[in-house]
Amino acid sequence: MFGRTIKRGHLLVAFTLIAALTALGLSVSADRPAHAAVPTDTWVTVTSAHSGLVLDVRDASTSPGAILTQYTANQEHQQQFRFLDAGGGYFKIQARHSNLVLEVFEWNADDGATIAQWTDLGGTNQQWSATEHSDGTYSFINRFSGKALDLWDWSTSAGSRISQYTYNGLAVQKWRLAEVPSGSQNSVSNPLRSNGADPWIEYWDGYYYMSTTTWESTVIMRRSATLEGLKTASDTVVWDDAGTPNRCCSHWAPEFHRIDGTWYLMYTSGNSQTNLDGQKLHVLRSTGSTPMGPYEFMGTPLPNQWNIDGSYLEVGGQLYLLWSEWDGPDQTVRIAAMSNPWTVTGSHNTISRPTHDWETVGARVNEAPAILQHGGRTFMTFSASSCNTPDYKLGLLELTGSNPLSASSWTKTPTPVFQQGNGVYGTAHNGFFTSPDGTEEWLVYHGNTSPSQGCGSTRQTRVQPITWNADGTPNFGTPLASGVAIPAPSGE
Repeated sequence: MFGRTIKRGHLLVAFTLIAALTALGLSVSADRPAHAAVPTDTWVTVTSAHSGLVLDVRDASTSPGAILTQYTANQEHQQQFRFLDAGGGYFKIQARHSNLVLEVFEWNADDGATIAQWTDLGGTNQQWSATEHSDGTYSFINRFSGKALDLWDWSTSAGSRISQYTYNGLAVQKWRLAEVPSGSQNSVSNPLRSNGADPWIEYWDGYYYMSTTTWESTVIMRRSATLEGLKTASDTVVWDDAGTPNRCCSHWAPEFHRIDGTWYLMYTSGNSQTNLDGQKLHVLRSTGSTPMGPYEFMGTPLPNQWNIDGSYLEVGGQLYLLWSEWDGPDQTVRIAAMSNPWTVTGSHNTISRPTHDWETVGARVNEAPAILQHGGRTFMTFSASSCNTPDYKLGLLELTGSNPLSASSWTKTPTPVFQQGNGVYGTAHNGFFTSPDGTEEWLVYHGNTSPSQGCGSTRQTRVQPITWNADGTPNFGTPLASGVAIPAPSGE
């Protein structure tokens, strides 16, 4: 462990410089500096007065325990921090890319202890005081250890670690703060992920979470403090059905929903990688506080029939299951009431079947329902036509009646609401998520970059904001071309 090893070179260099300054009639105070103000609630870069390199979380990791280093400035979010008031003249230092805070790792009070990022637990090892020097630089003292944030071993190399050390007032313990220009790195572009079919994104408690089809036995999750950061966030396996014969294989279309304060994850899987006749919905419940789980298996809501692409509707205090199932010659959208998020009760009813020409290209398909509620109205998108064609697209229903179980309560828009354009094809199987400040709704969907690509791993996860028509209906626009910079969601 880095924090357990002390290099003599660091100590010798410090003593040599102190001696030299003393011989010149100058003084160096090793007293702990007094508290001072720093800019709060604004993103800054933190540059070493000695090396000219900036603080950086190694490998842009979003994991607790990732260590703090110095690196060449590149404007990425793992090099941006903000100071949050912790009271009593102390601050928490939060990393922008991960929302985690800097701490003295493992409560190690030794000189040379590692500085890492960790979940904000309110510990004194995560609190820092600041002093401003006459040259405009700052030193930061940890409340737990009483030691200063320090560039270990006077290194000028990119990638060198940051540590703590007894305060000495030298350049390796001085840092320059520079406010990040408004809008810096505050954009996103498509695609977010290659091999990203059937995507689902939610923003919760400082993070975006994303899951997509894996095709195999697992459900995976990514998380990032920024939407753009989902591109490089690592995949975490949050569930693995390997060895469970009836749901071992062909995992599709994961969705995760917060219901009555608990996260539930629903996915489609079956008993074969090649024969898809056994595909069914399955439901997990998180025993943790986030979509990362850990999860426990709750049940298979519709165990006696083929069913895919499950989602939830909550309206009028009642929870409903939505899914796609064959009904005669048509693949349809169906609905049933639920007594809990894994148990269906009562009748199963078809509420949408393909009736227009644009819903029958390649096959007669309505699937992948997704709910969007806005302004007191309830809308449902669905994917129409075969995913093997470039004409896979989105249709729209609105709940205009009082009984969601009745097809007559749903009104279908007669034309598609989102379809191929700008070099993106097969634009469907979508979800919705809200911006961090709750003022915007965003569309997430998958699309291909060639009209000849179909239902496989070529599909990319893509996003764009939703606008609203004068009549209160959603306007999804046209697919944005790859590489186009989009302003990041409001509040990011």
